[in-house]
Amino acid sequence: MPPPASPIVTPSDLDSTRLRSQRLLLLVVRLLFLVLLVSISMLTIAGRQSGPLEFRLQTFLGVLLASAAVGTIVIVLDVMTPNKRLSSVVGVYLGICFGLLAAVAVSFLIDVVANAMGGIESTTSIYLGVSKATLALVFCYLSVSVVLTTKDDFRVVLPYVEFARQVRGIRPLLVDTSSLIDGRIEDVGRAGFIDAPILIAEFVLEELQRLSDSDDRQKRLRGRRGLDVVTKMQQNPFLDVAIDGTRPPGVGVDAMLVEMARGLDLRILTSDLNLRKVAEINGVTVLNINDVARSLRPASLPGDAVEIELVKAGEEPSQAVGYLPDGSMVVVQDGGDRVGDIVAAVITNSLQTAGGRMIFAKLAHDGSEDPASPPPASGSIARAATSQPKATGPGPKEGRGDAGERGRSPRRKSRPD
Repeated sequence: MPPPASPIVTPSDLDSTRLRSQRLLLLVVRLLFLVLLVSISMLTIAGRQSGPLEFRLQTFLGVLLASAAVGTIVIVLDVMTPNKRLSSVVGVYLGICFGLLAAVAVSFLIDVVANAMGGIESTTSIYLGVSKATLALVFCYLSVSVVLTTKDDFRVVLPYVEFARQVRGIRPLLVDTSSLIDGRIEDVGRAGFIDAPILIAEFVLEELQRLSDSDDRQKRLRGRRGLDVVTKMQQNPFLDVAIDGTRPPGVGVDAMLVEMARGLDLRILTSDLNLRKVAEINGVTVLNINDVARSLRPASLPGDAVEIELVKAGEEPSQAVGYLPDGSMVVVQDGGDRVGDIVAAVITNSLQTAGGRMIFAKLAHDGSEDPASPPPASGSIARAATSQPKATGPGPKEGRGDAGERGRSPRRKSRPD
């Protein structure tokens, strides 16, 4: 009896298992935090009582409910903010520190003024305490708000000093819109050839969203394809994908990508030739996915049959233009009157450049020619035209006879010698 086949573990199963383990660990940590908070609060209050009889039931319930309420509020805030960023956490911490320092300084000034005015009475001290606590909360709130809104520009606080994130290890890849629409990065990553972290800026996702909502059908399809590729990349266990909310100054997606790559010392992954040129001028390292494709993918052979939708007319009246699913442009000869149709075409030539791949084809006519024989290339036509045999018969002035007389012009024949 053959042994039972072992179940196949897919990447999605691994992701689900890892997610369940992470949720279970977070649940244990939160319950432990709540228990420790309640226990420490009750032990602290009980230790300050002068006798065991003073720790009554009312005190026990009050401390229990207060500590449990504080812990519950903290856990709820933690659950409501699952996508935390280290920069935001550090910003909140710095804001609270600055706010407490400002509150201590103002409280000391208030005490000095109150003592100079004749001392502090019991009633006045209560109002002063409430005022100090209110000022502390106000300063903490304002400090946190200012730090969070200006955490990417510390030169406002410290002139001539700019803090930048230091990238350690492999420099991440900053992906642009064209490479996401292209989609080959997801296949290369699934093959395990990309070991660098991949960053996708939020303004790139916004650009894909605008394309998806466009009235142009081609733009709408490209935008949706780019968003689908982002989803597949996030589900790919071999890729480390992160969404970055940094929004550098600049007009246009390309300008912001270049500025972001310069500020964070990143590499740009693109298939846009113009973005590559601009980035190289600004000293940014650029990786072009078309260079990898040109090195690995063999050239398309003449004679390959494809089905393609002709979307617009070409430069010549007899030409039409279509696009493959990967965005490659196909120029179809004799397809000028078939715009809007899905036609069968035969590839005659292809050209791979840094700007992308351009394919030339012609319509496949059923029955008019042998589909197995490839169409003649332009080089073979030129060789056939220049290799015609030379004439060996008499020249145009020899042996014409009557034919020569018949071929002469009537004017020349009637003109006297």
